[in-house]
Amino acid sequence: MSSPSAKIGSYFHVHLVSDSTGETLNALAKAAAARFEGILPIEHIYVLIRSEKQLERALVEIESFPGIVLHTMVDMELRTALEARCRELDMPAIGVLDPLVVAFSRHLGAAVSKRVGAQHNLDNEYFERIEALNYAIAHDDGAAADRVKNADVVLVGVSRTSKTPTCIYLAHRGIKAANIPLVPGRGLPEELDDMNIPLVVGLIASPERLISIRKNRLLTLNDDRPSSYTDTEAVRQEIIAARRLFERKGWPVIDVTRRSIEETSATIISLLNEKRTGRLGGI
Repeated sequence: MSSPSAKIGSYFHVHLVSDSTGETLNALAKAAAARFEGILPIEHIYVLIRSEKQLERALVEIESFPGIVLHTMVDMELRTALEARCRELDMPAIGVLDPLVVAFSRHLGAAVSKRVGAQHNLDNEYFERIEALNYAIAHDDGAAADRVKNADVVLVGVSRTSKTPTCIYLAHRGIKAANIPLVPGRGLPEELDDMNIPLVVGLIASPERLISIRKNRLLTLNDDRPSSYTDTEAVRQEIIAARRLFERKGWPVIDVTRRSIEETSATIISLLNEKRTGRLGGI
């Protein structure tokens, strides 16, 4: 069987060679590939490459599937061997962190560490992320609402405004996020007004968007009974009531109708920074 070409239709091969977990490479490759519509990468991932034997095994597959090679190799001997073989194969081999590392080194006037996997040390940031993730799970959907005083941010919104996934995403950034649902006929926990929480954010979405998501949710539960949960006028009143509540409380509001989880989280992080520096205003 002949070797596949470097590009088959709308697909191409990308080889990710890392001496660590490969998370950095994977994220960068996906971000770069997303800039090209209709073209999808076939990823070949080689992690914990720390010996000549491991590198040779990777090179066998790289030769069989020509494409682009991205790497974060720290060991100069292995890096040199990888790049030399890619030149022989007429394939680009790119050290993706090189421009950033060089810029940092010049600005800081500091030598570059040769420690493999240095960015994945079990440092304080790692444990903060784990703690934040546990916090988000323990304070999801109004759970332990009387104990959210240690939260960095509390998200309040009607059903299906992506409160939970946003909290989980924030947790991966080391931010302790709790969320409380707005349920018609049910008030918010009194403790929310009494606690000195750094930031409370209201989440809303268009009625059309909420109805669509809620209907899909009910389908997964095999529940097709008529309900105010998906009634157009009832949902519209939910949104109006939520807006009035947020305005009365003076909480910043984010409309998540056309926002991804990442975009919503980025806005919340920006609001947190503004709050901590005393510059918080409306959005």
